Amino acid sequence: MLIEAEDRHFAALIAGEAPAGFRLAEAGIETPEILTMLRGLAARIRESFSPAAWMMVEDGELVGLCSLLNAPGADKACAIGYGVAASHRRRGVATRAIAELLDWARRDQQILTFTAETVVDNRPSHRVLEANGFHLIGGRTDPEDGDLFCWHCDVNARPVAD
Repeated sequence: MLIEAEDRHFAALIAGEAPAGFRLAEAGIETPEILTMLRGLAARIRESFSPAAWMMVEDGELVGLCSLLNAPGADKACAIGYGVAASHRRRGVATRAIAELLDWARRDQQILTFTAETVVDNRPSHRVLEANGFHLIGGRTDPEDGDLFCWHCDVNARPVAD
């Protein structure tokens, strides 16, 4: 389900096209502005750590994106972000993708903890994180996004899936 998102994939998405070899979910994944921001973020992270972003792919169709928001530091912690095309929400796509991301991190051992933030009224995203062993640890107010919940997950708290 998760396939590393390379710069060429972001370039195609920004141009409104499906990356080679994939179909694009109806109405696309995200706005060109957000995709451009994610492309730049992934490029910065790749300078010291890789992979930095993934495409969520189901049956050859690109239905979402998942990204690290920082390279792991000495504490081996990374923040993550994710989004699913509106046409594929509430189908378990994000839950499966985050589970796969955790399995990758357990095998890689360069990341020991993940953090995430969600808008306080985004209950579906809360359920995605809860289903994957994240714990609510607090909140904060962001000037752009408003009130947020802050989440934490010990990557090794659950066994690696077969």
